[in-house]
Amino acid sequence: MLQTIYLGTYTRRESKGIYSIALDTEKGTLSDLTLRAEETSPTYLARSKKEAVYSVTEVDGKGGAAAYTPAFSLLNTATEEGAPLCYVAVDETRQLLYGANYHKGEVNVYKILADGSIEATDSVYHDEPVGSHENQDKPHVHYTNLTPDQRLAVCDLGTDRVYTYDVSADGKLTEVAVYVAEDGTGPRHLVFHPNNQYAYLVGELDSSLTVLRYNETDGSFARIQKVPTIPADFTDFNSGAAVRISTDGRFVYSSNRGHNSIVVFEVAEDGAALTFVQSISTEGDFPRDFDLDPSNGYLVNANQNSDNLTLYRRDADTGVLTLVEKDIYTPECVCVLFEK
Repeated sequence: MLQTIYLGTYTRRESKGIYSIALDTEKGTLSDLTLRAEETSPTYLARSKKEAVYSVTEVDGKGGAAAYTPAFSLLNTATEEGAPLCYVAVDETRQLLYGANYHKGEVNVYKILADGSIEATDSVYHDEPVGSHENQDKPHVHYTNLTPDQRLAVCDLGTDRVYTYDVSADGKLTEVAVYVAEDGTGPRHLVFHPNNQYAYLVGELDSSLTVLRYNETDGSFARIQKVPTIPADFTDFNSGAAVRISTDGRFVYSSNRGHNSIVVFEVAEDGAALTFVQSISTEGDFPRDFDLDPSNGYLVNANQNSDNLTLYRRDADTGVLTLVEKDIYTPECVCVLFEK
């Protein structure tokens, strides 16, 4: 069976924009890298149930989001002065698109119109104190996506906080809770367990995963456990990046940029604890993003600096990854999105 994967990239060197590639799940191969849309540094992608594709964009020095048809014809862009976004996510219920602006410390909300195009509806800036790490010079919003109960969770690397917002039908945000992580954690991304009670938070700056209990009553998070994603004796540069969870909730995966690895953790039956299983090389440099295929039989990883994808077969019982292919050329890839 062929699975289509959409790939977001930087366009600083060789890349031209948004690409796709095909995973053959019977043969265990990746092939047919195809440029789908010329776009300026589409570093993150999201796809709606109507199959529209939403991308980070930059147009004439302005940053924001772009909307594409399923055939990758540009519908429109919604931009404003300043740096581009670093994350986008679709809200199907309210027909909204959420964006994270790292450089501006801003949360953006866009309305998805009937034809799939978008228009800005709200924005929120963070002004809380920042952490002590050198990369925490100001607020840096890195993630904006839905909680299981349809609130908006926002990770801010600069302020060491995870914010929870209520969202109105027309896309207006109201803050309802704030989780404060340890100084220098650098919250980047999080993913929820299928039981909706726990989330797993990547600390970019301290190379960690934190298990958080989520309270649907008030939208708050509380720390349960924190584990490292790199060996204790690794002292070179590293930053945590992506995090994914298997659909059965039994295993969590996270990537390390610097150590250049994917780390695997087994999840306790109730979701409240992680146990180390495996650390495997990404066979390339700076693995910013990866994704599991819909069957969860494979994992595809993107190495930003070495311009290659790596393909692993995944054991459903143990969670263990086995390398299948490496050195699959893909320029400056930083986002992996399966067509699900």
